Amino acid sequence: MHQDTPVTRSGSSRRDFLLGSAGAAVSLGVASSLSATPAPDPKRKIKIALIGCGGRGTGAASQALHTEDEVELVAMGDVFADRLESAHRSLSAGPVGERVQVPVSQRYVGFDAYKKVLAVPGVEVVILATPPHFRPDHFKEAIAYGKHVFMEKPVAVDGAGVRSVLESARLADDKNVSVGVGLQRHHQAGYIQAMERVHRGDIGKIVAARCYWNMGFLWNKERQPAWSDMEWQMRNWLYFTWLSGDHIVEQHIHNIDVINWAMQAHPVRAHGMGGRQVRTDIAFGHIFDHHAVEFEYPDGARLFSQCRQIRGCKNDVSEHVMGSKGNCDMTGGRFSITGENPWSPQRLRGGDPYQVEHDDLFAAIREGVHVNEAKYGAESTLSAIMGRMATYTGRDVTWEQALESDRLGPTEYEWGDIETPSVPIPGSRNG
Repeated sequence: MHQDTPVTRSGSSRRDFLLGSAGAAVSLGVASSLSATPAPDPKRKIKIALIGCGGRGTGAASQALHTEDEVELVAMGDVFADRLESAHRSLSAGPVGERVQVPVSQRYVGFDAYKKVLAVPGVEVVILATPPHFRPDHFKEAIAYGKHVFMEKPVAVDGAGVRSVLESARLADDKNVSVGVGLQRHHQAGYIQAMERVHRGDIGKIVAARCYWNMGFLWNKERQPAWSDMEWQMRNWLYFTWLSGDHIVEQHIHNIDVINWAMQAHPVRAHGMGGRQVRTDIAFGHIFDHHAVEFEYPDGARLFSQCRQIRGCKNDVSEHVMGSKGNCDMTGGRFSITGENPWSPQRLRGGDPYQVEHDDLFAAIREGVHVNEAKYGAESTLSAIMGRMATYTGRDVTWEQALESDRLGPTEYEWGDIETPSVPIPGSRNG
């Protein structure tokens, strides 16, 4: 059995780790651009801003504030005043509360709050954590301002959004600003070590893969009499495809992304099935509660993918890659290779990957290493979108069809009445 070599994130080795990861990512074709640039002042105070103050945005801001050296939160924005103030209270009362320096004049509310946040002088890094529908426009604006970006996954909910993100990613390269994406498995020691072994051929040629995110229900918010249609959908954004992409895009992207990483490619075609068997009440919007998709990769290998949000069923969040010489299994933080080159790590160091992804991004910014994760973030997002399109329609969907798909949702944002989309029916016109 091969012995594990622990991955560390100590300050003395971080630069080597970042530069080493840069070379590996380019050679594997999984990142868009990484190149060394000088840092004007590695010890400077980095001012950050938060756009999207829900639970994930609050968590991401806390992780950014926990990074090494001087970091300060100076601006916040959200469409809901209560979410913004709740996030501000939570962050201010937390262990890094002294780093929260957001005056009332730099707390912005409304659909245009992101523009006001980005215009705050001195902001160097912006965290984008609104519902995914808004990500492409917010990312485009942030890059236009020349900000470094951490954006949550998925990076879009439709082909039009992915096209926009890819264009903004190219502009980020031109402007030499760094971009992190919340696919934290790329910063998790076990996944990094497993992928090194898969890519060097320890399991031989990959012939198939399986991945799962099968779980129970997530949260939803009971509609209040004073809420308009727009407010109800925005406060329950998980359950509307135009806002979340459906849970195959919003959540299962993590597992699909791991398989893309292993394959060093994205799928070219998908077909599958899905439906709305248990979460049938209008309180759960119009998305499906289960999806099963077969993805085809350029070399003919297949990924068999499942995701489900139904209580009382078997839960499974895992990824599995099958090769001509063995298998690689990644399940619940446990990693192993069986076959001709067996491996099971004895120790894994590296810390919470949600924290490490911020540590790595901020270290790169300070040390002048240009990192851009937007390309693989966009490709994994589109892979999941292609799967959703296949389950909604019941038809084969190609990569090109997914990439060329139209924009979902309204083109103008205001509080008021909007259409509640019907539940997709495979094989019909609304599929």
